[in-house]
Amino acid sequence: MCTVMKFNQSVLQDMSDNNNDNKVWKWHIQDPASQKLTWNKPPKSVLVIKKIRDASLLQPFKELCIFLTEVKDMIVYVEKKILEDPAISDDENFGAITEKFCTFRDDLDDISNRVDFIICLGGDGTLLYASSLFQESVPPVMAFHLGSLGFLTPFKFDTYQSQVDQVIEGNAAIVLRSRLKVRVLKENWEKKARLDEKGIILTNGDTESGRKSVQYQVLNEVVVDRGPSSYLSNVDLFLDGHLITTVQGDGVIVSTPTGSTAYAVAAGASMIHPNVPAIMITPICPHSLSFRPIVVPAGVELKIMLSRDARNTAWVSFDGRKRQEICHGDSITITTSCFPVPSICFRDPVNDWFESLAQCLHWNVRKKQNQLSSEDEEF
Repeated sequence: MCTVMKFNQSVLQDMSDNNNDNKVWKWHIQDPASQKLTWNKPPKSVLVIKKIRDASLLQPFKELCIFLTEVKDMIVYVEKKILEDPAISDDENFGAITEKFCTFRDDLDDISNRVDFIICLGGDGTLLYASSLFQESVPPVMAFHLGSLGFLTPFKFDTYQSQVDQVIEGNAAIVLRSRLKVRVLKENWEKKARLDEKGIILTNGDTESGRKSVQYQVLNEVVVDRGPSSYLSNVDLFLDGHLITTVQGDGVIVSTPTGSTAYAVAAGASMIHPNVPAIMITPICPHSLSFRPIVVPAGVELKIMLSRDARNTAWVSFDGRKRQEICHGDSITITTSCFPVPSICFRDPVNDWFESLAQCLHWNVRKKQNQLSSEDEEF
């Protein structure tokens, strides 16, 4: 496995003055471009992720796998449902390659200690999916832009061989994309309503209070919304145990810096570079003219619960997946995870980010103002 690169954090140093006993405190800020990928030993295994049943990705997927197995002599891990695609399983010429693959099933097999790095083929969703497969340490991820948006996928597939060679040699910069550790605590989860044959609502009659806790690692955002209800969402937001506000509107988005350029920016949030240690809180259509998105330190603990006087339940999703209902008494606790996603850069963290802003979101695109002529300057 690769060595974990240094986090891009400000370090407070104690510098002693040689002439007196006074101590001068100075800030040392690490340059994001200095975060490099280094291997303890040459990588031997790679996980290849591609969008399921996308015909446009079949040829790139086959070319890459042949290169990795035949040329680089690497162990290739592929999700079993990818090989179940008839376009792959019925290809006799590619069959000899697939026999060399190591396969796994999502939510069943743990491959966290078997993979040295990951290659994604597709759009930003493939990187989000790769993150969801690893609930603790994540191998470095190399993402090729073969999807629609491509904000998180900086590599072009045209030169994939030379780019993969550089990664294997350790000649690459990385950005550590922070994730959110989310814990959902369900109260009375065993006492669920059920329907009989005539559609009459029944309960299991259990009056004992049962509790269920589920944990997730989230790369983009946690979204709490009003779901199918026509009423406003009404949820309380706590920070380190203190109630800071009640969200009344369509919902609230809690995002990482990586997620700040996703749903959050569409809801009016600022865009945060992924090296900034922070959590973004963005209301969705708040019924208040003064409720603006805020940025809080990465180390805080957020907690979201339904307000006591909420007229309806709420719904929560994690990177657009695992959507579930939140009832009275349930809680969602959110902190910054200790397990970021090491994302391999095409150039470096700063240039890649601004390139994505320009190419994908057309940031600050405007027709340029004409230069003043000599006649105009006279007025």
